[in-house]
Amino acid sequence: MSRRELGDAATTVVADGSELVIERVFAAPRELVWAAMTVPQHLAHWIGPHGTTTEVVELDLRPGGRWKWINRYDGGEIAFQGEYLEVDPPKRLVRTTAPDLEPAGGPPAVETITFDEVDGGTRVLWVTVFPAPEVLDFAVDSGMITGILEQYERLADLVAQG
Repeated sequence: MSRRELGDAATTVVADGSELVIERVFAAPRELVWAAMTVPQHLAHWIGPHGTTTEVVELDLRPGGRWKWINRYDGGEIAFQGEYLEVDPPKRLVRTTAPDLEPAGGPPAVETITFDEVDGGTRVLWVTVFPAPEVLDFAVDSGMITGILEQYERLADLVAQG
């Protein structure tokens, strides 16, 4: 796959090789954005595209801790799970991520999420390295980018409420 720029006016999204890079500045303090992305009751309000409800089944925020949530939408659901590899509040998270499928798929992707203070807001840089370029291509072609852009809109709305 060649480099593809897939974002919108508010969120930069670039797919290149096996790497997906998402960047957005939220008009909120870093601690608030961190909490929105790591506290189960907050996650349930924004993770997933418009029309999705989310159940956070597990969230053990520590290195070696597991996480799992289920996104429900008209006609179905999909669960995602992984393990936290690094937790440095409120600066950085590194975790594995994969759909929770039976039988299990291939190796998980690795997400590195950094939270930087910038001009009264927080820049979130979310870099996901997929196991292979073909896996990223499949995710992009299945509509993943629309979901990312919509969930970031939902996150922006949530942190704007304080």
